[in-house]
Amino acid sequence: MRDKGKWLDDAGARTRAIRAGIERTHEGEHGEPIFTSSSFVFDSAEDAAARFSGDQAGNVYSRYTNPTVRSFEERLASLEMGEAAVATASGMSAILALCMTHLRAGDHVLCSQDVFGATVGLFQNTLMKFGVEVSFVPLTEVDAWRDAARSSTRLLFLETPSNPLNAVADLPALANISRDIGALLAVDNCFCTPVLQKPLALGADIVTHSATKYLDGQGRVLGGAVVGARTLIEPIVAFNRSCGPTMSAFNAWVMLKGLETLELRMQAHCDNASRLAQWLQTRAELAAVHYCGLAEHPGHELASRQQAGYGGVLAFELKGGREAAWRFINQTQMMSLTANLGDTKTTIVHPASTTHGRLSVAQREAAGISEGLVRIAVGLENFEDLQSDCERGFAGA
Repeated sequence: MRDKGKWLDDAGARTRAIRAGIERTHEGEHGEPIFTSSSFVFDSAEDAAARFSGDQAGNVYSRYTNPTVRSFEERLASLEMGEAAVATASGMSAILALCMTHLRAGDHVLCSQDVFGATVGLFQNTLMKFGVEVSFVPLTEVDAWRDAARSSTRLLFLETPSNPLNAVADLPALANISRDIGALLAVDNCFCTPVLQKPLALGADIVTHSATKYLDGQGRVLGGAVVGARTLIEPIVAFNRSCGPTMSAFNAWVMLKGLETLELRMQAHCDNASRLAQWLQTRAELAAVHYCGLAEHPGHELASRQQAGYGGVLAFELKGGREAAWRFINQTQMMSLTANLGDTKTTIVHPASTTHGRLSVAQREAAGISEGLVRIAVGLENFEDLQSDCERGFAGA
């Protein structure tokens, strides 16, 4: 009898991205099926009672047990080197589920001031209403994290590399701080994915994802995930069961297929972004280029140690401020003007007026989001075509 058995545990990442989490039915299908069923039928009243109580494994209701979603969770956990994962409806719901499960009134959170604007809003506007206190600290200043810690600190949350300046956090150092104070270290691994960075192996307790980005890879569906030790993930599964921010079966199936090509895509994203960043450095119109793959970037050395590549997102600052940035964006023709990233199609956006537009001026300044800043999430088009589109942008700026 053939089974995946032990061999999968010893397989390479590309193989696990294709083979982990497969649950074949009696039909013997080769591709993963989509279980588009809201509920599941039981063999008997006793069987139903046993499944509802948890005494017997099996599917009950797709809000918290669905075979397609479970396949995605198992595959992602395998890639992140985590014991378990829970899929959610979006990246923001993944962060919300993490916080609502592992925080309570009176707890304190340390959050990087460099995180995505919606994440700032979640911590600052939503969690604080439930009695959770939040302090924002500079991502790269390790001493600032330690100095800001309190006896009530229960969570350290960050993105690395940061969006959009590519600032890089020292994960082992922050893991030491979290252990010393008895807090969880959670890392949003959206920019790198497990192909380029494995935060759990570097000391983090939990990894979150906006699976909408690179895990899907083609801008098709929304999704999120939380990965970590089973003891940390099972309470989040219970939160999903009660509160319902779950991933649909169809979206999970799309994510499964996205994971199969993740490594190949990430390598191509990195190659294109690196070439573009190096070329942008030669442009006199720019005051700065932010990409951790550049030797001049302050996080380059650390990124080289922690990451297997530098990612597909870069940013640059035009000397003429917002007016020049908008002229550059409006003059491009190929790049998609949208705030999403991680797509096969290159996207371009002005962070100060979009992704970080709801932050105060002081918050944007602290995060380094200037009016002249433009973010490009580099896709998989021919490099020469990306370069030509940027040339069109410079002609307008």
